[in-house]
Amino acid sequence: MVCDACQKKLTKIVGIDPYRNKAHNKLTGVQKRPPANQNKLLGSEKKATVMNVKCKICKCAVHQVGSHYCQTCAYQKGICAMCGKRILNTTGLRQSTV
Repeated sequence: MVCDACQKKLTKIVGIDPYRNKAHNKLTGVQKRPPANQNKLLGSEKKATVMNVKCKICKCAVHQVGSHYCQTCAYQKGICAMCGKRILNTTGLRQSTV
């Protein structure tokens, strides 16, 4: 559940375009190789930072970029997953995730 104010943030593409930095008309014989003594696992820290965000209520991993709450907690509480603003009045409702 996302409020109207946070709806604009969802339209942005999260993934990286694989063709953005590649030259399409580059000669195939001339290739630049990375240094052989460079550790390739050191550069993977930037990719894993998205999964470090945890839900404020249940402490599970949040998969949506910019969110503070997971979708199940946001649905049960009736709040926006990104900003936490109240969207739905859940006093008379039984919100189950099953």
